[in-house]
Amino acid sequence: MQRPLRPSADHSTLSAHDRVYRSLRTQVMHGELAPGLALTLRGLAREFGVSMTPAREAVQRLVAEGALSMSASGRVTTPELGNDRIEELASIRALLEPELGSRALPRAHSALIDRMEAINAANTDAVQQADAVRYVRTNLEFHRTLYLRAQSPAMLALVETLWLQLGPTMRALYDRLRRNTPPPHHRMILAALRAGDDPGLRLALRTDVTQGLRHLTQ
Repeated sequence: MQRPLRPSADHSTLSAHDRVYRSLRTQVMHGELAPGLALTLRGLAREFGVSMTPAREAVQRLVAEGALSMSASGRVTTPELGNDRIEELASIRALLEPELGSRALPRAHSALIDRMEAINAANTDAVQQADAVRYVRTNLEFHRTLYLRAQSPAMLALVETLWLQLGPTMRALYDRLRRNTPPPHHRMILAALRAGDDPGLRLALRTDVTQGLRHLTQ
């Protein structure tokens, strides 16, 4: 069954294509849509109150980014990943994200670290409340807040493409595991930032990415 999609509260200045694209992209990245969920242009157009053309343009853009998959017959679905694919994407994240963190470190002022502390508290609360979608969202927000300070937009765009592919599967697996304690790696990241410890930050980020996703495949 196709899950209804909620239009986002984007500004009226955005085009119809942008409204569909941004909202659907966010839903995929945060795991709001189940893995392997079939989407139709007609359904998207109806849910977002747009014509078929902007819905098609948004879907084509998301397919190009890896946020959606399209079969040879034209069937569009959210990504559904097996263990091998999860491990492959984790390996790529482990290469890129420590580099982003290292580039961000010289610009990691106390206000940024305080902001990341607050996000991590929300992430911990999401785990304790068994809110899988909020867990995925706050986890990515924690990382993205740091990576924006790297001022490396091309590298961050590559990382977000990986997050898009992982979003639905991450949510489904976290939901299945039903953990009630957060992983410790965010605290390691924060400690390394406070200490200005580049090797420690790289190790903490690499561990967070690889061990966190590895637990999902067990």
